Amino acid sequence: MNLPKYTQQNDRMQLVIMPPVLLGFNYLLFGPAYLTDWRTFALGTIVSFIVFFGQWLVNNAVALWFHRRFPNYRVGLKRVLLMLAVLVPFCSFNVAVLFLGIGYAGLSPVAFQNLPWALLAIVLIVILITIIYESINAFEQRHQALVEAERLKKANLQSRFDALKQQVSPHFLFNSLNVLDSLIEEDPARARQFLEELSSVYRYLLRSNVHQLTSLTTELAFIQSYYHLLRTRYGSGLNLIIRVGEQYSRHQLPPLTLQLLVENAVKHNIVLAEQPLTVEILTDDRGRLVVRNNLQRRNGRVVSNGVGLSNILIKYRMLGQPEPRVEEDREQFIVTLPLVESTVTVL
Repeated sequence: MNLPKYTQQNDRMQLVIMPPVLLGFNYLLFGPAYLTDWRTFALGTIVSFIVFFGQWLVNNAVALWFHRRFPNYRVGLKRVLLMLAVLVPFCSFNVAVLFLGIGYAGLSPVAFQNLPWALLAIVLIVILITIIYESINAFEQRHQALVEAERLKKANLQSRFDALKQQVSPHFLFNSLNVLDSLIEEDPARARQFLEELSSVYRYLLRSNVHQLTSLTTELAFIQSYYHLLRTRYGSGLNLIIRVGEQYSRHQLPPLTLQLLVENAVKHNIVLAEQPLTVEILTDDRGRLVVRNNLQRRNGRVVSNGVGLSNILIKYRMLGQPEPRVEEDREQFIVTLPLVESTVTVL
């Protein structure tokens, strides 16, 4: 049988509040005899427990009805006042009936002179318990709302990330196949080497969908292969410089982060032998990874599907990590990436 519960802490609250309430009320009901006569103690405890437990259940049912009737937190004060307008008279009536019923039934001497004090006590107890329960209920609802909002946020980020992720591999493969096609007739040896590097890179692309993090060492090894493909396409127009501290080799970052940044730099800048684009990957004194390139913007509008930086930001948000910092001046475009010190399984 499912009993009505005001909050998830209902059972604990009963264990904490019920014993002192019963002891205090029974002392007012019977006077000192409650503590000196075992029959009075037993009778008072059993009868009062039955009455107060039943009253507790009724109070919970009433509170739940008011919560369904006035669920909006903005009417919380109105809801509390209406609840008290019902509960205070109901509980006071029960106390009076308990005094009169036991007294006139002759089951045990009753201290009728304490009835006003008992009524005052029950009014204060009802008000106090209602305020405590409403506070707990509000906290639980707020916590649940935050959890649900976070769940929806992550689901939204995951959906956006999945949509973006589907655009990365086909775009990369299309460009690579174009390069391979041009090399097959011109230089079969280079085409064979290019194909081997392409296979290695694409294996990494496929594996990257499995894990959220990869080691910096693994990511750097991949970016070297990726750079070889780009170098085959752009020649001396593209340079890659890596200066990463050895102490950060086991740190982690989302897979394909460097690939997206290098691709972004190539996409938005002029890459020519007479105007070489230089991409630097290095670590700073705060243990962050810095990826920067010289700015030489292409003329005209660059077609972009919005992958790049958006993809990286979503990855870091999903991991609950600080977001990368993006800076740009007249000479450089700089992205500073937090490195994750984690025991999460890597690629």
